[in-house]
Amino acid sequence: MYVLLNLKRRKLGVRELVTLLEQTVVNTLAEVGIDAHPRADAPGVYVGEKKICSLGLRIRRGCSFHGLALNIAMDLSPFLRINPCGYAGMEMAQVSQWVAEAKPENISTIW
Repeated sequence: MYVLLNLKRRKLGVRELVTLLEQTVVNTLAEVGIDAHPRADAPGVYVGEKKICSLGLRIRRGCSFHGLALNIAMDLSPFLRINPCGYAGMEMAQVSQWVAEAKPENISTIW
């Protein structure tokens, strides 16, 4: 999800925006029966210790750019060759690990 917002107009701080985006993902995953949570020490959304959603924003002139990536049903093997979000050993997860019929179109209807 690519988020373009004028934070000044909405009177939002960066941390507030990150919290809102993370909570939106947590609520969305709850709709399909996944118990997810944000972490105070690392942006994104997690199921247990595994990261299921990455978040990256750029703020320029009070406006947000970029957004988040929710892993739904994909090949996670490329993450084994990098340190996701700069964290060595960070395991990645995807919705299809908990929801057999997970497809992007099924999740997007919830948003």
